Formats: sequence, C-alpha cells, structure tokens
Amino acid sequence: MRHEVSNDSHPERVFFARVSAGDSQTPVISLRRATKTFGFDDSATDAIVSINLEIQRGEFVAIMGPSGCGKTTLLNILGLLDQPTIGRYLFNGRDVGKFSSSRKARIRNREIGFIFQNFNLVTNMTVLDNVVLPLTYRHGWNYKNLEKASQLLDAIGLKNREYFKPNQLSGGQMQRVAIARALISRPSIILADEPTGNLDSNNSRVIMDLLTELHKKGNTILMVTHNPELLKFASRVIYMRDGQIERDEELTETKAFKVTKRTISNRQKKATNSLKRQKRLTRVRRHK
Repeated sequence: MRHEVSNDSHPERVFFARVSAGDSQTPVISLRRATKTFGFDDSATDAIVSINLEIQRGEFVAIMGPSGCGKTTLLNILGLLDQPTIGRYLFNGRDVGKFSSSRKARIRNREIGFIFQNFNLVTNMTVLDNVVLPLTYRHGWNYKNLEKASQLLDAIGLKNREYFKPNQLSGGQMQRVAIARALISRPSIILADEPTGNLDSNNSRVIMDLLTELHKKGNTILMVTHNPELLKFASRVIYMRDGQIERDEELTETKAFKVTKRTISNRQKKATNSLKRQKRLTRVRRHK
C-alpha cells in the first residue's frame, strides 16, 4: 500500500539518536565470565568461553577474528537475541538474566539497533514500510511514524526509493535501508554484523561514513568485521580466537593505521606463500 507522507525541511532531526548521558561510570555493556554452550553431553560445543567484557558509552568497538571464533554469538548475546549458558550480562548496570522475555524485547526495540550483513529486509514490503516496522511493533501503524521513516530515508539519500521493493535496490541501497530501520527507534547502541561484507568499496565507504557520523553524535557502536581496513573507523579493537578474547586494544589514529597495515601485510604474505606452495606442487607433479 502506498502511503503519502508530508515533507520536512530538517530530515536529520530524526536521523540521530538522542543519546542520554546516563551514568558515565557504569558500562553500557558488561559481560562477566560469560560462556555459551550449544548441544549437550558429548556433542556440547562452547561458542564463547568465560568472556569478561566492558563497553563504555560512546565507544566504537570493532570485533575481529577468524570464522567460527564466536564473534556473531557474542554479538547476539549483547543484542539480547541469545543469552549466555553461564555468566552474567549487565545492560546499563541491569542484570538482564533476571528479565522476562517481553522486557528483553522492549529493550531490543527501544535501545538497540541491529545491522545485518544480509540486510534481513522483508521482501514483499516497500522500503518505507521496512524502515517503519520497529515502530509499528511498538505503537501500531500511524502516519506520524511514516513521516519519521520518510525523513530518515531522505537523510540517507533514498527519498526517491520509498515505494520500491528490496529486490529493486542495489546492495548498498539495501544496507542503507537496513541502517535506517535500525535507527528509526533512535537507539543508543548499534550492533553491526559485517555491515559491509556484501558491498563494494564505494558502498562500504558510504556505510562507514554513516556509522562514523552516528558515533560522533554519541552512539555506542559494536561492529563485527573481517576487514582490517575498517579499523581506522574504530576507537577500540577486540580480537577473538576459539571463543575467547585474545587481545583488546585501544586505537589511536596512528595505531589503527599500523594495525591495519600489519594485518593486510600478514594476509598478503600468507597468500604469497600459498601461491608459492601451489607452484611447487605443480612443478613436482609435472616432473612425475
């Protein structure tokens, strides 16, 4: 269904969250010896193991590590999509393990914005209706919320795509729609799981510029990524391996550049060595 919405000369007023200062001494996120186990008995597997983690309000934290190291499991727990098997999770100082499912859902809807690698847009809904969906769950359908969604789309350059379906958009446009949907509830925390994983370099830059602007406005951002070039946008990087935090580093601009350069260099060396091994094996097979 096509909905007509009024124009607004200040689209950015709904783009950024009104971030409450809160208690600056209390971490917005705190995990205490958190372990997540899947399966039972002999088939039990620990996805994350005894993790202690604190995230302060306003941080931009990148989470890196090889596939299967527990990054997404950690993000799902922090976003209240899952819960630790053992350990405690404090959200703004509150022990969410004691909350009911409905209370966790309210926190997810109002205080946390999710950005997924695969966008997770509803394919049979328009762009506008996808963006307004979180508010529809909370308040029901109304024109005021549609106006907010329209203003958000205007702010990210997709005003002329309001009535398109997701399959009519490029990958970069779909990710911007997903970001608008994450922001419509004006959350203070953004959780991004590989937000540029399916995008080319130009669209990746657009998405990272949006996240950087959100960070400057006071949002707390946690971003899972495999791309070391994105570390320059973060203020802190957490390296995971085998379900545990291997390293936790604060990043200055200079240090981020060095870490990025070192990581890329190591990847290039591994690729070069792999190519050399393949060539040697090829020569051996030919001689045989």
